[in-house]
Amino acid sequence: MLTREQIINPKNLVYKKPELMNDNAMHYCPGCSHGVVHKLIAEVIQEMGMEDKAIGISPVGCAVFIYNYLDIDWQEAAHGRAPALATAIKRLWPARLVFTYQGDGDLACIGTAETIHALNRGDNITIIFINNGIYGMTGGQMAPTTLLGMKTATCPEGRNPEIHGYPIKITEVAAQLEGTAYVTRQAVHTVAAIRKAKKAIRKAFENSMEGKGSNLVEIVSTCNAGWKMTPADANTWMEENMFPFYPLGDIKDK
Repeated sequence: MLTREQIINPKNLVYKKPELMNDNAMHYCPGCSHGVVHKLIAEVIQEMGMEDKAIGISPVGCAVFIYNYLDIDWQEAAHGRAPALATAIKRLWPARLVFTYQGDGDLACIGTAETIHALNRGDNITIIFINNGIYGMTGGQMAPTTLLGMKTATCPEGRNPEIHGYPIKITEVAAQLEGTAYVTRQAVHTVAAIRKAKKAIRKAFENSMEGKGSNLVEIVSTCNAGWKMTPADANTWMEENMFPFYPLGDIKDK
């Protein structure tokens, strides 16, 4: 057993909460991926020394609550409009680290136009895209990213392409745009995946500060509450169903 001195000695420190994360208790459902991604963003900003220059934009949905946990400057956007707002902020303050934090319903549905045009313009921003295939906050409705056959509150028998169309691979679309510098799809369900996701976020942020163009980091995530599964079962379902359709890895590295 460790002594009290060994526990408090900085040399024995194994892990601590990022300094940019405040002490507010997180409201997210147990097993939710949002908290992990929040931590990674905080760590990257701190390691880059951008605490006083980072500006995040959060819109509507579960993603909006990130401002409650990370101690940086935040601007809330109307549903889907975060990329347009990020464009304005970056052009007014080009020395700032500007990023959006958005869910799939926000980014790939009501915000499709803003997302595509901001990325295509090559604005030096980063879009962090949480894809759990469902509208999590508003009741578990079908999202543009909902898989074929996947059941939601608004397609209880499963997504039918003849009725609902096909899921959108927004990240593959973004990779085809001239303005994008770095487009990647990651996850945070294992330690190894978390490390890769952090590296991707860091690369995207560095690209935006170096003026290389726009960046999109998709995080394939779980919504065990919306999926009506335990956290462990949700991770397994994600690996077996989400990853085959949304494969992980870098898609574009300009």
